[in-house]
Amino acid sequence: MTQLETTRADDASSGSAITEEEIVARAEAMRARLIDEQAATEERSFYSAETHEAFTDAGFYRLHVPKRYGGLEHDITTYYKVIMAVSRGCPSSGWMLSLGAGHAQQVAAFYPEQAQDEIFGKDGHFVASASFAYENALATPVDGGYLIRGAWHFCSGVPHATHHLGLVPTKTEDIQIEDLLVVVIPKAQFRRLDNWGDLIGLKGSGSHSVVVEETFIPGHYVVPFGAMEDGARPSVGYELHGNPLFAGRFAAFAVGRLTAVQVGNAQAAIDEFDRLIREKKTVSITNRGALKAHEVDYQRCLGLATAWTDSAYSIHVQAGDLYMDYARRQVEEGEPFTDEKELRLYGQQMTAARLCWEAGDTVFRAASTTGARDGQRMQRYWRDLCAFRTNGIHQHDFRAPALGQALLGLPIDFL
Repeated sequence: MTQLETTRADDASSGSAITEEEIVARAEAMRARLIDEQAATEERSFYSAETHEAFTDAGFYRLHVPKRYGGLEHDITTYYKVIMAVSRGCPSSGWMLSLGAGHAQQVAAFYPEQAQDEIFGKDGHFVASASFAYENALATPVDGGYLIRGAWHFCSGVPHATHHLGLVPTKTEDIQIEDLLVVVIPKAQFRRLDNWGDLIGLKGSGSHSVVVEETFIPGHYVVPFGAMEDGARPSVGYELHGNPLFAGRFAAFAVGRLTAVQVGNAQAAIDEFDRLIREKKTVSITNRGALKAHEVDYQRCLGLATAWTDSAYSIHVQAGDLYMDYARRQVEEGEPFTDEKELRLYGQQMTAARLCWEAGDTVFRAASTTGARDGQRMQRYWRDLCAFRTNGIHQHDFRAPALGQALLGLPIDFL
């Protein structure tokens, strides 16, 4: 029996599944190891095979794999808690894990039974990158499926992926939402480029590009993008698995997966600031400066940053609970998971991210030049927060009008 099979058997023997508390504890127990590996992860541009194996054994990739394939089917909130805990040890690793593991929910929710049987397979091990940033991509209908070609950028999680999910248009000009497909491409049919690591931060997130020269993908591996945003009907996944986890709307979860990383990132920066001010003295030309931990300005920074990050954590947990409630109402009570609900979740998650930025920027500034040097954890945490702030889909002020449009009953322009 393999280590994976042994772990799954142990989890199954302890009850219907490992509990939320147990799997979050597994993530928290890895923190010291992940901190020690930060520099190597960044240099490599993705986490190691050993870390991948540890995540596999811990069950992190099975969080949203259906139980019929050996998965755990934990809810959205538990997923967020695991990602926040991993990211507190290494934000790059948390980002890569969150994207690699999170697409199991997408496949289980929206793809037909035949596709799920084949994609999840007998052991349920599924790791998938995904990207909507396509280049020269095209899906050409043929008998039984599509010929797919193209390149996709920012494919976080791809170094250890078993599959890639790519957004593919069915024409090359005047592309509309209805012309877009989400295609599952097995590992043997794509090529990963060695082109990640030059961003200011998240250098170890494994966000390489993927290239497909031209390959055949069967029709049941292809779903219209619009089907993933239909909040008015039960999803294929709910009908198949009977769990509201596999209902709802894709974007409402997708955004939260990455905001969870920012919460862990801010927590990590506060941990490092706490360590530094307990060890360093304030600057004094007489060399008689007090320990920073005893100075009110540093105490204030620690208190503010902690309050902001605690609030972000609470917001994010509540967002996970709300997602599950909206999805349950959709499938059990026929109450649509509306655009307004999705955009309200987005707004809460982006507010949590802003609080994390304020916290991280505050402690980075107060940590002084010592923390800003190359190779220092504080510099790395701040760079990782900066990288998130450049992500196009997470520009809250750019997209806040969409919520206003939903509230006013006007046409929504989000994408």
